[in-house]
Formats: sequence, structure tokens, C-alpha cells
Amino acid sequence: MYGIGIRRVATAMVTASAATLLMTACQPGGTPAGAGSSPSGAPVKPAASTSTSGSASPSAPSTPAASATSGSPAHTTTPSTGAKACGLPDLKASMYQAAVRPDGTGTGAAIVEFTNVSGKACTVQGYPTVAGAGNGSPEKNRPLTVTTTGGASAVKVAAGGKAWTKLTFVQVQGEADGYCKSGATPASYPTLVVGVPGAGAHQVALTDGVIAECDDKVTVTALSAAKPS
Repeated sequence: MYGIGIRRVATAMVTASAATLLMTACQPGGTPAGAGSSPSGAPVKPAASTSTSGSASPSAPSTPAASATSGSPAHTTTPSTGAKACGLPDLKASMYQAAVRPDGTGTGAAIVEFTNVSGKACTVQGYPTVAGAGNGSPEKNRPLTVTTTGGASAVKVAAGGKAWTKLTFVQVQGEADGYCKSGATPASYPTLVVGVPGAGAHQVALTDGVIAECDDKVTVTALSAAKPS
């Protein structure tokens, strides 16, 4: 009987201890007792949560990576002819009357031909200037008013190659000394001074006569690799 009593007391004590542990473990909200505390009793900071992709949570956004295309835009380049610009000694000029010219008795129109005599390719570009050489002297130039026509682009002139421009004048009318429709007096020049952009001024004479024109005006085409008519 004494042994049975001892076992009953021991069983009751075990049951009471289990109940105490169960009550301690089950706090309101289902949080286990002791959660969030270190063994010393100090609060433990919860670890930052992570998404399934492994990136940081919204509370700690990551810094975007620098774009590979950031910085200044790439410089653009224009196609090159691969040759230097022609200089004054690189070109030899000649001039002859154009086949297509305004009606009248003066010069009307002339073709100026530039031949590359340098032995190496070079380039020309733009619209020539034109002046009448007074008394055949470039020091006494009389500039003509130039009107340009057509688009200008770089022209590569091979060694021995040519480039051209066409000069169209206000035509002289009538016989003998002729007359100008404007009422001005016609002018004549034994030579012209034709300036090539970047390649100097070239004094040149017609192969067949003198320049006779009105009003000191001329229409000039851009330097071209195509021979005008």
C-alpha cells in the first residue's frame, strides 16, 4: 500500500509539471515562449526576409546597376575621300567657251577646267570666285558678283585627273561693241582670276578670244567631277 501511494504522488507531480509546461508554451497568438529572446534575455532582431529570387526585401532596396550605354554618345564621322585638299600648285587651269550658252554675241558661258598636276590625288570642293583681271593683271582684279547653282560636295581628283566649273555670264547683245539690256556698257577681260576654295586664285584666259559680258555678274556651278556642257 505504501508503494502504491508513492507512485500515485509521483504520477500527480508529473501530470502537474506537464500541464505547467503546456500552459507556458501556448501563449496568445501561438507564439512560443522565449521567442525573440537570447539566452541572456535580450531581444533578438528578426532576420531580414528575402524573396524567392534572393533580392533584398522592399525595406532595403538594391541600387540599380550602371547602364552599359551610359556616358557621352558616340561621335559620328563623315566618309572621307582619303586624299588631302588640293593646293595652288597642284592645279593647272584652262578655259574655253561652253557649248550651251545664252543667246547673244558675247562670251555667254565658259568652262574652266582644273587638271591635277601634283602626281597624287587631292580634293576640291565648293564654288569658285570670279574676277576680271584689269589689263590682264590679277593685281587689278574687278570682282564679279557670283550667283551659285547646284550642290557642292568633295571631288577627289586623281593624279592627271580633272574637275570642272561652268561660268554663265549676262550676255552681250548686238553687233560691233554690242550693248547690255540693262543699259550698262559691256566689259571685256583678256583673262579672269578664278579662285578655288582652299586652292588659291588661278589666272586663266579663254582659248578662243576674250571674255565679253554685261553687268559684272556670273552664275557659277560647284566644282564637279562631271564635265559640264
